[in-house]
Amino acid sequence: MKLVMIGTLLGATLAMPAFAQDGDVAAGEKEFRKCKACHMIESPEGESIVKGGKTGPNLYGIIGRAAGSEEGFKYSDALVELQASGEVWTVEDLAAYITDPNTFVREKTGDDKAKTKMTFKMRKNQADVAAYLASVSPDAAE
Repeated sequence: MKLVMIGTLLGATLAMPAFAQDGDVAAGEKEFRKCKACHMIESPEGESIVKGGKTGPNLYGIIGRAAGSEEGFKYSDALVELQASGEVWTVEDLAAYITDPNTFVREKTGDDKAKTKMTFKMRKNQADVAAYLASVSPDAAE
């Protein structure tokens, strides 16, 4: 069992640099369909970019925003802890987060019991989704 966990963590660690590659915004927009069951993208002016669920926070402007900081959303203790650690979403970190949310927050916070509310794990095209979300994040660094 330990060997399997070590192998999994090693594989995830080695895969991390791949997230730094530029994603395909158009492909990410298509891939985002998997996310809209729980998330919407709506500008502060009320423009609906992607109609979606409200189970998860609005993802407009997620890149460049502090983790766990969307006003009016009740975050898990893990995301509150992530915010307290100073995490600001980057394209790379968001891609890593959507790959395995719990592992990501555990590694970032050092809390091996941290658990998010997000149960979905995206196994491919994470960089594309992150690139798409950057395209709807006015504060994202170019």
